[in-house]
Amino acid sequence: MPDIPTELAGRLGRLMGRAVIGATAVHRGYTPAERWVVDLEGGARVFAKSGADSATSAVATWLRREHEAYAHIEADFMPRLLGWEDDGVAPLLVLEDLSDARWPPPWTAEAIAAVRSTLTSVAGTAVPAGAPDLEAQRERLSGWARIASDRAPFLGLGLVTEAWLERALPVLLDVSARTELRGDSLVHFDVRSDNLCLRAGRALLIDWPGYARGNALFDLASWLPSLWREGGPSPWEVLPESEGLSTLLAGYFAAQAGLPPIPTAPGVRDIQRAQLEAALPWAVRELGLPALDGAAVPQGR
Repeated sequence: MPDIPTELAGRLGRLMGRAVIGATAVHRGYTPAERWVVDLEGGARVFAKSGADSATSAVATWLRREHEAYAHIEADFMPRLLGWEDDGVAPLLVLEDLSDARWPPPWTAEAIAAVRSTLTSVAGTAVPAGAPDLEAQRERLSGWARIASDRAPFLGLGLVTEAWLERALPVLLDVSARTELRGDSLVHFDVRSDNLCLRAGRALLIDWPGYARGNALFDLASWLPSLWREGGPSPWEVLPESEGLSTLLAGYFAAQAGLPPIPTAPGVRDIQRAQLEAALPWAVRELGLPALDGAAVPQGR
């Protein structure tokens, strides 16, 4: 069986009631979950996602959380849930295949408008009972506090000098600590181009393990750094006042991007640095801080 383990193909065939006749690995995303587009007997095609092996218990946890989202959030921005099996080691999630959708970039004005419309719909959708509060992620997001304890990984990126950080850090700490995360809106938590696609003029969102209840602005703000890096408008053109979210997000990426690579997800540090290179200038602009003065500041930032 091409690209998919025989045992998993058997599980998938039993779950769907049709034999697997072909599968192609999908190399998208930054977690060690394994993904396939699978052809089933009779002409059906589905998307399947599973934990890589028993050592990746975090992947199993994420998949269980993602299944909860698909099972309990009813909206036209969600892919259809087609199957679920949890063997206690490597859960198997089956969704509709979205291979025929358009996966940005490049970005057009129409695509950006479609994503913004979807994010408005997400914020207005009923939050499933038992969804965690976004506020519970504050410690994880509070990267400036970690940088205050250990500056070396961030400074090693070369985006700012130690003198810049000494001057700016008190402001960054204060604003990020006061940024509002509480709210009653549904939050996806990880809006980026690899987690969304466009079909029939609508934007659909995938990868929901981080869904939460919180500030309705969070998803829009967290999407904007990657949008800018991919050729879209600057964050401040789309959201002139982020209410501190630019600072909080910049701190998260600043504290992560300079850390050692993750063996099971080697691309994560690169994407975190790319996000930082957009989020940090946004925060600097919003707070009126001095321009970035490091040797590795990207041109135009």
